[in-house]
Formats: sequence, structure tokens, C-alpha cells
Amino acid sequence: MAPLLFARLQADVDLKIRRGAWYRVLDLGDLQAVIEVNRQPVSVLRAWLEIQRRPPLRWSVVSPPAGSRKVPAELGPEYGVCPNCRARSPLPKRARKLQCRR
Repeated sequence: MAPLLFARLQADVDLKIRRGAWYRVLDLGDLQAVIEVNRQPVSVLRAWLEIQRRPPLRWSVVSPPAGSRKVPAELGPEYGVCPNCRARSPLPKRARKLQCRR
């Protein structure tokens, strides 16, 4: 049985997946990886992904691409992504801990 893997974008590319969000890896090839996004398989170049053996235990800090319209303005230039539910949250200045609102 293949190990359970998780991946997120590590490259600044224009794909229809959320930056900083971790996705389950369905298939891992030499050049391509297939990840599960909203219960649908999505093929991504493996070089664009950070791949881990377990889901993250810490918040991810995300900088959306310049001019991104999909990111709400109240999140600011950087925001945090919860490791449990993937909810996005604004980052307070000099925050040492974040708590998910969910």
C-alpha cells in the first residue's frame, strides 16, 4: 500500500487551487502529481509542489499573487491557513499563536 501523502503549491503559478492549502496526493509520477481538489483529481507538475508524508501541524503563511481578485481584501497582504480546516485568517502583527475561528 502506498503511503498517504499531502502536497501544496511551492511555486508562484496561476492554478485553480488555493495557495497554502494542503491537498491529498492521489498519484505521484516522475514529472506529474495528481492531487485531490474539491473531490476532483487535478494534475500538477511535481516540481511546483511541496510534498509531505503527513498533513501540516502548523499554520501556513500565504502571500497571494499580486492583483489576485479571489482573496478578500480584509485578509491583507499575507494570511494564515489553518492546518485542520484550511480556513483563512488575517495575520495580526507579531503573532506567536493563531486560533481558528471555526
